[in-house]
This record gives sequence, C-alpha cells and structure tokens, in this order.
Amino acid sequence: MMQNIKRFTVVPSIPEPIAPLLELAYNLWWTWNYEAVTLFQRLDRRLWDQARHNPVKLLADVPQQRLEEVANDPAYLAHMDRVLDQLGEYMEADTWFEKKYPDLKERLIAYFSMEFGLHECLPMYSGGLGCLAGDHLKSASDLGVPLVGIGLLYHQGYFQQFLSNDGWQFEDYPQLDIHHMPMKRVDDADGKPLLVRFPVGSREVAAQVYIVQVARTKLYLLDTAIPENHPDDRNITVRLYGGDQDMRIRQEIVLGFGGTKALRALGHDPDLFHMNEGHSAFLVLERIAHLVETEKLSFAEAREAVAGSTIFTTHTPVPAGIDTFPHSLVYNYLSPYAKRMKCTVEELISLGQTYSHNPDEPFSMATLALRLTRKSNGVSKIHGRIAREMWRSNWPSVPVEEVPITSVTNGIHVRSWVSSDISQLFERYLGPEWVANPDDSEIWNRVDDIPDAELWRAHERRRERLVVETRRHLKEQFIKRGAPPSQIAEADELLNPEALTIGFARRFAPYKRATLLLRDEERLLKLLTNTDRPVQIVFAGKAHPRDNMGKELIKRIVQFARRSEIRNRIAFVENYHIGIARFLVQGVDVWLNTPTKPLEASGTSGMKVTSNGGLNFSILDGWWAEGYKGTNGWMIGDDRIYDNQDYQDFVESESIYDTLEGEIIPMFYDRGSDGLPRKWIATMKASMRTLTARFSSFRMVREYADKLYIPTMRNGIHLRAEGFNAARSLAKWRRGISQRWAGVEIKDFNTSAAREQKVGSTIAVTARVKLGEVSPDDVVVQLYHGPTPTNGMIEAGRASAMECQQRSADGVFEYTGIIPCSTSGQHAFTVRVLPRHPDISGEHDFSLIKWA
Repeated sequence: MMQNIKRFTVVPSIPEPIAPLLELAYNLWWTWNYEAVTLFQRLDRRLWDQARHNPVKLLADVPQQRLEEVANDPAYLAHMDRVLDQLGEYMEADTWFEKKYPDLKERLIAYFSMEFGLHECLPMYSGGLGCLAGDHLKSASDLGVPLVGIGLLYHQGYFQQFLSNDGWQFEDYPQLDIHHMPMKRVDDADGKPLLVRFPVGSREVAAQVYIVQVARTKLYLLDTAIPENHPDDRNITVRLYGGDQDMRIRQEIVLGFGGTKALRALGHDPDLFHMNEGHSAFLVLERIAHLVETEKLSFAEAREAVAGSTIFTTHTPVPAGIDTFPHSLVYNYLSPYAKRMKCTVEELISLGQTYSHNPDEPFSMATLALRLTRKSNGVSKIHGRIAREMWRSNWPSVPVEEVPITSVTNGIHVRSWVSSDISQLFERYLGPEWVANPDDSEIWNRVDDIPDAELWRAHERRRERLVVETRRHLKEQFIKRGAPPSQIAEADELLNPEALTIGFARRFAPYKRATLLLRDEERLLKLLTNTDRPVQIVFAGKAHPRDNMGKELIKRIVQFARRSEIRNRIAFVENYHIGIARFLVQGVDVWLNTPTKPLEASGTSGMKVTSNGGLNFSILDGWWAEGYKGTNGWMIGDDRIYDNQDYQDFVESESIYDTLEGEIIPMFYDRGSDGLPRKWIATMKASMRTLTARFSSFRMVREYADKLYIPTMRNGIHLRAEGFNAARSLAKWRRGISQRWAGVEIKDFNTSAAREQKVGSTIAVTARVKLGEVSPDDVVVQLYHGPTPTNGMIEAGRASAMECQQRSADGVFEYTGIIPCSTSGQHAFTVRVLPRHPDISGEHDFSLIKWA
C-alpha cells in the first residue's frame, strides 16, 4: 500500500552574486544568444552536454563548489552582467509592431499548435511543424507582436529513437523530468496549481498550466497528468502523437477546448486566434459555446463573431494527412459541448464535412477549421495552389483560383540556426542590422563584402565541428548498442573534415524518398570511393513508430553504410533532434532534399543552411520552387510530374548523379593557387544574398501580421463591439439573403462588340439581372473574364464589378461593365452575382454565387 506522502521541492542553492543565472535560464531568449549560451557552458561544458543544453538542469547538477567559484570570479560576473544588459535592452526596446500598429499593441493574438520546437532541452515537438511554431514565437517576440502560444505538455515528448544492429528502428519513451525544464507551473491567487476543467467524454478532466517564457512571448502548456484525473485521462498529455484515434481526439479536445478555457482562466481575452494546423480546431467550438452562454448569442451569431476573428494555417498537401474521426467518436466527445451551444451533434458533425449530413463521410478537423474561419492559408505558393485544389469542394461554385485560401511561405528564425562563426562575420561586415532586420534584402547584399578566405575558413570550421559531433554521437550509439571496442574506436576515423559533405536529415516518411540517392548503388559507390575528390553523407531522422515503410528506408541506408569500402563515408546519426539539426545545417556543404512532388508543403530544413553557407540541392517543390534562381544552388530534375512514379524516381535519381558528377563535385574541388574554391564561394554568397532575407521568419511573421492578423483582428474587434451588434446583424443578414437567394436570376447578358478585338481595346457588356426580394445593395454583379487556352473554359479569370444603371418595370435591373483586352489569344467572359456586405471578409465567405 502506498504510504501517505507529502511532496516538496528542492531547488539549487545559487550564490547571490550569480542568482540572475536562474532567471536567465527560464527565459528562452538565451537559445538565440551565443554569449548567453557560452555563459552557461563556462560552468561545466561536460555537464552542459549531458543536460542536453538545458541550463535549469545544469544549475541543478553543477557542484556547489563550482557555483561558489564563479560567484567570486570577476571575469565570469562581468560576462553575466554583459548578457543581462543585452536581455534588458532587448526586453525594453521599441518594437516593429508597436511602431506600425500603436493602436493594437495592447491587443492579443492566441497561437495554437500541437507541438512547439523551441530547443532540444524542451522536447515538445516531432519535426518541421513544431520547429516552425517555435520560430514563429521567437520572431513574434523579436518584432513585438502581442502573441501567446498554447500547446500541450508531453511528459514523454516524442519518442527516443535507437537502432538495432541490423538498422531497424525501435522506440523508447523515457519520462521527462519536467521539474528541471525551463518552464514553471502557473499558480492561482492561493498558491495552488491553476486548474481548468472541461468534459472529455463522460468524465470531467482537469488540466494544470505551465508557462514557458520565450523572451517577450509566453507559451502556455496544458498538463492532464495530475492526480485529480482518472488514470486514462492522465495519459492524454504523456506522448506527442501517441496512441490511436481515440487518444488523438482527446488530445485535440484538451488543446482546443481546454486551451481556450485556460486563456480565460489566465485573464487573457484574445482578439484573434491562429490555428497552426487543424489539431486545435475545437477552439472555435469552445469560443462559440462561451458566447452562447455568456453573451446570450444564438449559434449563428456566435459563429460570425468567432469565424471573423480566427485564422487557419494548413500544412498538409494530401487528404491522408488530415485528422478525421468516425461519427461515433464525435458523438461521444462533442455531446456535452453541443448542449452548451444549443445545437445538435449532427449539426456539429456537418460542419466537419464537405458534403453535409453524409453518413459515410468522416468528421474532418481541417474542414471544421475552414468552415469556421474567414482567413486560411497554405505555407508556400505551390502549397497555396494545392490547398485551393484540395479544398475546392467546400466552395463548389467558385473557380479554383478564387477559393479563399491564400499562402504565407514559411521562414526560419535566423539567429537560432546560424553558427557563432558565421554570425561573427555578419557582425563585422553586415553590421548590427542583420540582427534587427534579417528580412531586409539590402543588408544581405553586403555578404559580397566578406572576404572569400574568411567566409571559407569559417565554413570549414563548422564542417570540422560537424565531423567531431557526428563522431561523438556515433560513439555513444555504439556504446549503447554494446558494440565491441574495435567498432567504437572506428568512430574516430569516421568522415573526413575536408571532404565534400552532404546532409540529409528529416522525417523518414516514404514521400521524402530518403533512398532516392541509393537508386543506382554502383554509381553512388564510385562517388563515395573517389580518393581524389571524396564525398561523404550524413543522414539523420526518425520514422513514425507505425510507419514500417519509413523504418525500411532507415534500415536500407544503415546497411548500405556498412559496406566495407564506404564504412567511413556515410553516417546515420540516431535520435534526431534540434541540437543535431543545428550542427548539421551549420556544417554541411550541400543539403539534399528529395520529396515526391508536390507533397512538400513548404519544408524549412533547407532554409536553415543558407545563412550558414550551405547550398541546397533539392526537388523544385515547396519553398525551393520559390527560392531557386539557377546560381544559388541546384535543382533535381525539373518541374515536370510524370504519371509513372517509378519513372519519376529514375529521372530524378539520374539528375542527382549527373549534377553531382558534372557540377557539384568539380566546383567544390576546383581550387585556386590560394586553395580557395572561388566559384563555390560565389555560389555560397549568392545563396545567402538571395535566400536568407526572403525565408526569414521575420518576413513570415510580418507578412502574417500585415496580410492576415491585422485585418482579422480589426474585423473581430468590430464584430464584438457594442454587445456584438455587428455579429448579430451579420448573422441576420446572412440568414435572410440565404432564404431569398433562389430568387436571383441573370436573365441575359450581351455585347455589341465584334468577336475580334485588338489589344488595348475594350468590350462593353450589358446584363439584365432579376434580384427578386434581394436589395441591389446586398449584391455585387461581376464580369468574369479571362483566357481559354486549353479546354475552352476560362482559366485564371479576373472579376470586375458592373454598375447598376436602371430598374425596369418588371423588377429586372440593368448592369453595365467593361472588359479590357490586354493580351492576345482566345478569351471568354460571363456574368455572376455574389452577396455583398461590409462585414464579410471576402466574396466567397459563404457559397452563394449565381452564374449566368
């Protein structure tokens, strides 16, 4: 029997002179400040590495004697004061957002994500989605965007990867020591844990809240692994992406419903909610339920207020990647929430379906998000187009190019990923502006001022560091695996610090095609065994625990790497995480990316090598389709997509070998009398100059703010004003026009212009429109025109408003408009009618459209 126990906490005894170290450790600003990192490293470099670069754990483990030593070390104290001064200046500085939007600086944006990748010491992420969310928070802090993050606290994080002797991936789930992580529990006024309660199925679940300070930005993490909960409910926040569909929907209930309630309990009332992927889509239902309960709004009125102040970002280019649930699960978990919203579960299910009330169509979180937001975006230009095509069925009468899903291409937080060696060069030759405005392309034009020799030496130091770190990790792998001493000793011979080094590190999902490089093994062997121009490859990455195809890819690479003739030329680094990613992107010469087109929504790993001087060699998909300029890296294949995937793989693998043999390897080893590869360095500079600013998360967050956040925030404020008058009015208008829309009819449209027109001329069009009971003020009549190059249908059409001229005796209105003939070729036009209201976010806010 368990004894009656009372818990207490033991904290490090930090001498008073260095007490600020503890405050610094709990603010993740240090993760992108090398002086702060060095400050912690100076305490004990070995313990720093053992603590996975976690300063809170480090301070708990450093012997008291060492703490006393540095507390009496003037040099260390001066270093600490310097870092604290930098933090103080950062926190007090005027920010971009305050200057540009001074009237909104006291407002708040809530950013929800299933995972956040901020640093390896806080493993609440699995891959690119989490790293993107982490960089979003960091740049929001840098720019002063008033934003808080909401996520879940996973006690086992994502799995720890280890490989068997034959290369098969196994997973381990060690318990994380959250009390030694840079986050703190949020307490209520009585000093007790702040708890939020909400139904999850038939039980009420309580979640406590932890806070992670990310410089100016706060991240709140919900934790259900507490004694108050049923054992099954404690498991909800144990593993990221663990369990079956039942566990997934429960996690998403905690994130969406629980996270929104937690914000209210914390005293926050956000004016805008941003959903990073569909995992958090339940937040819209919690917000609707709260407004129905507290403001006595109808479901329709609350829906207008919520949708008008919510943004949805999708990262998924294929339907298979979307979270969907059977109706039985939805009934089980959403029934209590439907009662609060005064609607039926069937009505909620229909909101998550493209074809409402179809018993065979599952409930989709992405569809729910699209239905209950007014602004949505993909994460690259290509992905925006793919998303519009993927979700066009939700707007059945709308041309695909007008489907209301835009795009904001992803970016990376440069200071978190650039090496100290390279950042020192930037300080010297670019000036401090590269820190303040890393998205200013003019600043990056100054990379040409960096002497070739200095840039190359700094890059070579990072490649040497990559080799050292890879050897260290391989040694640890061999020791854990029980390898004989001879094999462990071989790790010291692994890789050549001077050889052309290719990196490939990412999720081992089959579409990433990690083994495309191995398609012609004999041709690859010739490259790897060339003693005059050596090539080496470092692999890293995890396959999902249930993805056996992904595990097979890892196994094949590991077994290929064990061939005796290339034993020292290929390394697979186990248990990929942000720390490993950092030394890889800082040290590789070439970053290889081989996804199947068009399945790479954006990708961000390749962005991280650019500021470090690495060069991208990638499929033209995602961000690289926007970034590739012909002189700043290399493309694999071209932009064609073949019907036969095997042939696509053949063409693109041949392109890899041809480009390596004919361009990359010769350019790397073509050295001048001074030993410098001048053409290679010129390509490095071209990459830095053309890519770093454009794919910075500064640019990304500014674009979110200008394009999505500010318009949506102002709209949300308007809808809530004066007791939600605008939301009530909009709901009433929408209901009325929907009921009267059937009476709208385009009687005819005509032009007297000749069928053949010269470029620069115009065509006048007249249309007769019967509006029935709909007021002319509630509609816009448009000419829709454009080229018809292929199948006779209008492609890439443009819309222009027509003007109402008169009303005839029979209730028919006459409209006129002009079509400019700006390009030659076959064109066509038609007429359409759409609803118009000052408070709808766009023409296609809802699918009412009447075509001629």
